[in-house]
Amino acid sequence: MNVSRIALVTGVAASSVLLLSGTAFAHVSVQPQGEAAKGGYATVNFKVPNERDNASTVKLEVSLPADHPMASAMPQPIPGWKAVVTKSKLAKPLEVHGKKITEAPSKITWTADGGKIGPGEFQQFPVSLGRLPEDADQLVFKAIQTYSNKEVVRWIEEAKEGAAEPESPAPVLKLSAAAEDEHGAAATGASAKDAKDAKNAGHDEDMKSEAASDSDSDTTARILGIVGILVGVAGVAFGVLAGRRRSA
Repeated sequence: MNVSRIALVTGVAASSVLLLSGTAFAHVSVQPQGEAAKGGYATVNFKVPNERDNASTVKLEVSLPADHPMASAMPQPIPGWKAVVTKSKLAKPLEVHGKKITEAPSKITWTADGGKIGPGEFQQFPVSLGRLPEDADQLVFKAIQTYSNKEVVRWIEEAKEGAAEPESPAPVLKLSAAAEDEHGAAATGASAKDAKDAKNAGHDEDMKSEAASDSDSDTTARILGIVGILVGVAGVAFGVLAGRRRSA
């Protein structure tokens, strides 16, 4: 293969990579900061790229999954953007920390307030979510992107297993396993018990040491007392003998 053919093949391959990359990563997506564990809380980033050369993104609407409602959705403030959380009544109340929640966040809307996402740029919109469901492996967030020229792009199509990725896929958040399972809880309980036993053992040792110290002190005091008595007796005897000698 000559140099010109190598260059041609390389160029075609590179173009294909760029085209595939653009197709795979140009849509609105969601990724967790760290992990998004089932049953816990997580901070996630909605990543919004601008796909137009002659317009800027000025609005983003994200619908939270109605089939797995969450009691909390708190967007992080972003300079140049205004965030509004819309709540809706729940058909079935949620119970969080012993309290019943009758409404939950259903949508978050970011509107440009001096800011924008220009051509060739992207913006991340962080949100704290929770509690995440324990009976789901992923959450689907349907998003609507609005441009400054009034164009609206709906990222709402859900991918089907075994099928090709849809043209306008909805952002999907993959959930990881719960932070603690039954084995983890048991291990934690065992560790706590071991720590308690160790603490009690240490306390017992301190009590024994203190008792031994008190015993030593008592023994020393007794010895000193006996020595004092003997010295006193010896002094009396010496006095008596000295008196007799003087008399003689």
